Amino acid sequence: MNRTAYSLIGVATALAAVTGVAALTAPSGEPAAPASAARLPVERSTLLCPQPTSSEIGETTYTAFTPKGGAERTSAGKGTAELLPAASTLEGGGQNTGEGGAKPEPVAPLREPGTPVTVDTDRTGAPALTGSADGRLAPGWTVQQTTLVTAGTGRGLLGLSCTAPDTEFWFPGASTADERHDYIHLTNPDDSPAVVDLELYGKEGSVRTDSGQGINVPARSTVPVLLSTLSREPVTNVVLHVVARTGRIGAQVQSLDEGLGGDWLTASADSRGSLVLPGIPADATAARLVVFAPGEEDADLKVQLATPTGTITPAGQETLHVRSGTTVAVDLGDVTRGEPGSLVLSPAEKGREARVVAALRVLRGKGTQQEMAFVPAAEPIRERASAVGSDAEAAGDESVGTVLSLVAPEETAKVRVTASAGSGGGEPVSRTYTLKGGTTTAVDDLRPEGGKGRYALTVERLSGGAVYAARTLTVSEDGIPMFTVQTLPDDRGTVSVPEAGQDLSVLVD
Repeated sequence: MNRTAYSLIGVATALAAVTGVAALTAPSGEPAAPASAARLPVERSTLLCPQPTSSEIGETTYTAFTPKGGAERTSAGKGTAELLPAASTLEGGGQNTGEGGAKPEPVAPLREPGTPVTVDTDRTGAPALTGSADGRLAPGWTVQQTTLVTAGTGRGLLGLSCTAPDTEFWFPGASTADERHDYIHLTNPDDSPAVVDLELYGKEGSVRTDSGQGINVPARSTVPVLLSTLSREPVTNVVLHVVARTGRIGAQVQSLDEGLGGDWLTASADSRGSLVLPGIPADATAARLVVFAPGEEDADLKVQLATPTGTITPAGQETLHVRSGTTVAVDLGDVTRGEPGSLVLSPAEKGREARVVAALRVLRGKGTQQEMAFVPAAEPIRERASAVGSDAEAAGDESVGTVLSLVAPEETAKVRVTASAGSGGGEPVSRTYTLKGGTTTAVDDLRPEGGKGRYALTVERLSGGAVYAARTLTVSEDGIPMFTVQTLPDDRGTVSVPEAGQDLSVLVD
């Protein structure tokens, strides 16, 4: 056997070792068809949390969690999961790390799947956080940031699930009105700078701005931008489009209203088909829907409400026409009328789907004791999703609550919901729910047995049609029904990994 033959054998052996090849070359000389792709747990996850508040009386709780299940199937070792402070950079100004050169301590480091870890801070100007999880802590790693502000502009319960970085975001429901103080927080998790463009759209289309193009977000830093500085005239209902020209970022809008409280507005799902906005509270006193058509086609949408008993059409709002490139805002009033519900937007005509994004601003309470939160269009749960930060010791306390909304907009579906152990102890509890097509199911009594501290709710889709979910946290302060709603996108804890076939023809010249 000559040297060339030995070289070919060596290369083929190395290729097989690297790719884990199971398929061999067929006798005919053609490569055998590779097996279908397998879904394997991810081995690294990245999350970003914005600066929680600048209020001197704000108290923030971080809760981190990785569900059991898929984590045990990874071969990547024990793993770590933690968040670190990002440097703060004001637009047009310098950086401030807030750490005085000292090595920063990780926030809410996680050591085991299945049990949340929680940490509190009342620090004024607490930093944005960036972090990653690897090994068995990566699949489904979720972090909740919840802030309670009891007075001042934007007082209320402000909550969000920390998000993965991306390159494009749509935020329907933002505002540059005089009574609103909306900030877009741009956070860069990487070692190279990102360049970001901000665009605003109103009912007539693009809103002329004097700035917002080419914003530099330095490496591992965060930049807050006040939206009212972008538009020449106040606009009550706008859609914010965030695009990273280079790099990737996390983006969230902090909306602070002088009379209606405050909350985080997270990005809307972007779809050419139906959109689902899950988790409108039963006691909502008003809801405003903001829809935008970013594509080249006008959108004609059917508006429906999925209730606990079926799908209905809100009176006077059967359909909605949205011109391409424009924003439409519709006041739906107390659309749920005492029952939990979810809004479903679908093409009015089959075969005439147009690209749309949407969000709801929801109010609870009356008069000077109103509070607002946002419900963006959600992504469906493909396999599994989690929401963390619920209070395990709130049973019987009417001032504190958790409601999980589960929506099957079309076909009946079956899901399993697990309340994890609490961060301070307790045992997980699971239940299986059958969700009838066209309905919303509200779950408000699922908690860990003997739970203490904060716990997570994990939804696993078992069978049937598409499933959407949202979790609402409520707390009453001085008679104000404060609340925040987080939608539950799929946690992307697994990734499709196709098997490779061996083809030695690539080695032959």
